Amino acid sequence: MTPVARTRAFLTVFLKEVKENLRDRRTIISAFLTGPLLGPLILVMMLNVTLNRQFDKAEKPLPVPVIGAEHAPNLINALKAEGIVPKAPIANPELAVRKQDADVVLRISPDYAEAWRKGEAVQVELIYDSSQRDANAAVERVTQVVETYARQQGAMRLVARGLSPSTAWPVVAAKRDQATAQARAALMFSILPYFFVLTVFVGGMYLAIDLTAGERERQSLEPLFANPVPRWKILAGKLAAICTFSAASLLISLLAFSVVGPFIPTEKLGMELDLGPRFSGQVLLLMVPLIALLAALQSMVAAFAKSYREAQTYLSLLMFVPVLPSILLSTMPIKAQGWMYAVPLLGQHLGIMQLLRGDGVTAQQLGLCLAGSLVAALIAVLATVRLYQSERLAISG
Repeated sequence: MTPVARTRAFLTVFLKEVKENLRDRRTIISAFLTGPLLGPLILVMMLNVTLNRQFDKAEKPLPVPVIGAEHAPNLINALKAEGIVPKAPIANPELAVRKQDADVVLRISPDYAEAWRKGEAVQVELIYDSSQRDANAAVERVTQVVETYARQQGAMRLVARGLSPSTAWPVVAAKRDQATAQARAALMFSILPYFFVLTVFVGGMYLAIDLTAGERERQSLEPLFANPVPRWKILAGKLAAICTFSAASLLISLLAFSVVGPFIPTEKLGMELDLGPRFSGQVLLLMVPLIALLAALQSMVAAFAKSYREAQTYLSLLMFVPVLPSILLSTMPIKAQGWMYAVPLLGQHLGIMQLLRGDGVTAQQLGLCLAGSLVAALIAVLATVRLYQSERLAISG
């Protein structure tokens, strides 16, 4: 067979599979809508709602029930000056915070005034439920006001006794945070590497199932194998179609993030997030060999299934593989080593995280990432080619 004929056979299979699956609503929805578009929109909406809610709580007057307010009028005035509005006391504060009737309750001891006059340490209680995430901002706000008031009064006591306020604090820890605005944003958006990998996986999953298990179930795979075309060319055409859908899914996702990224209020948190064209192009380059690897793995796993539904079950289990690097790095924070970039999935995760931090990816790191994933993709493709040589693959029963 001439090179032209070989190319024609590959293109015939590729175009056939692409055209057929462009008519499949399920494939189109999963590859171009569900993951690539809904994911970024939902993520941005959740972040905006959560952050704006926290900002509102930090800026608006905060109602706090106070028990024993009459014992500490100066403290109450300090709270009011910072926008904390004392409310009527509650009979059972512990039950109130558990039932979310109040985020935090302040209880002042009855002997507060007497201890204060004697110059002794006095105690106030902040009653809250740490399992209620929505209450954390309110608790932190009240805590800061009380602690600031305590430091000010402590300093005044020392001055009244002719002592310098620094006597009580002979050592001061000066914090020098070296994290950049982008690095802080990377910590918040550490889910993005996993999200991009999952987008590639889902983008080609239904196509991989249909082109192997689906055709096997419809008994259309055997007539296709009966053609005088080497099976590796048939596989090449199918893999190219899967990679096309996966790459398109990733491109849509990157475009969606570049559009919605500016709407995330990171500047209010002192962060900087750049998801523009430069970031998208570098992520796409890192993911290219991974697209081929996942396409080959999906085709291989789907080839073991005799029906579409069975293949869905197998690939659903395979979907847990991309989450492993994220779990590893979140539960066991480790310093990135050079060899790690050559490990498929892990290398992409580390590379994308560096891009988010604004550090960039060095040529060596990029080379290791591409080489390691390409070798793994080649091994997976060769294993799938060997599987395609089996006559059992064409049998639906």
